[in-house]
Formats: sequence, structure tokens, C-alpha cells
Amino acid sequence: MKRSPVPQTELIEALQTLPGWQVQDGKLHKEYHFATFSMAMGWMMSASIEADKMDHHPEWRNVYNRVTVDLVTHSLGNQISNLDVELAKKLEALWDGRKP
Repeated sequence: MKRSPVPQTELIEALQTLPGWQVQDGKLHKEYHFATFSMAMGWMMSASIEADKMDHHPEWRNVYNRVTVDLVTHSLGNQISNLDVELAKKLEALWDGRKP
């Protein structure tokens, strides 16, 4: 999939379909909360497989039962791209099955 910046109007539309996601410091951002540490890690493992298939990897951080995710495309000068939006959608699909 070709990487291309997402125009502001499209980004606003995409955010309406991505609950809890926002733009923070120029990146798509969300913090996920899980019932346990192992659930958080399991979700990260599933998410990493999807990200690797896309060859587009998140900036993320895990602290106990929380996973903070930031998405931005470095190769486009740190802009939010179509791949960031697509990966956010995949993360949400995985999240639906793991809500505490």
C-alpha cells in the first residue's frame, strides 16, 4: 500500500469512526486499558502481527494493563498517513474482542 498524507478533512472523518482516538502532538493517539497485564500483552502480540503485515509499526508503550499507541509515518516527514488510519482501524478491530 502506498503511503500518502491524510488531508485534514479526511482525518476528521476518520476520527469519527475511531472511538477514543485523537490527534496529539501531530500523531494519532489512543490509550487502551485492559483487565490484566497478560491481556494487554496478548493484544500487543496480535497487533504486532497486523502491523508487521502492513510494514507499518506503531510507537507504543505498555505499563501494566495500559497500552499507549501513537501512529505517524516517519517516511513522510512525521505526518499522519493513510497507513496510520488503516492501522488504527485494525487495532480497534482487535480491541473489540478484548475489552475488559
